[in-house]
Amino acid sequence: MRRVQLLLAAGDARQRLREVIAHVDAFVIPAGSLDALGGATHGARALARLAAPGATLVAPAWSATDTHGLESWEFDVLAALRRAGTPYQLSPGRLLKETLVTSGTMTNRVDRLAARGLVERLPDPHDRRGVLVQLTPAGRDKVDAAMADLLTHERTLLGGLSDRDQQKIARVLRELVRPFDLEKH
Repeated sequence: MRRVQLLLAAGDARQRLREVIAHVDAFVIPAGSLDALGGATHGARALARLAAPGATLVAPAWSATDTHGLESWEFDVLAALRRAGTPYQLSPGRLLKETLVTSGTMTNRVDRLAARGLVERLPDPHDRRGVLVQLTPAGRDKVDAAMADLLTHERTLLGGLSDRDQQKIARVLRELVRPFDLEKH
């Protein structure tokens, strides 16, 4: 049943995406209106094609986290810990870098996740003053289930593209966001 719901959501998302792309493609910037900015419209169209479907593609994907009783911020923290590998723990400072939030926000998030039994704080064996945040077995089960649904949704959405096209899109998007990569600056 859940798989059918994901497929239906993906079908709706694809239809909305086709409508948005048709609208963007039909959008014609009047000749001369961009002369002061350099005149080229292909960049504006490319960015519009990139930005317009964002909500259409992302909203159904986040339903995967809702299904498992996770808010998007909870999924972000749990997924960061899961990506860290065994023993699925990070320092609060590393979690800040992974999730791009302030220390006060992270403290609140860890408190709330710990209260739900999804993470626990442990003493840092290398720093007596420090702590580590570790994914509990319940947290791992929850993030793994949500990730499985999310990946199913993504495979459904991208199923019409070849592996080569998916790799090309990923490469181009990496280049596009490189100037904004906070880790590098």
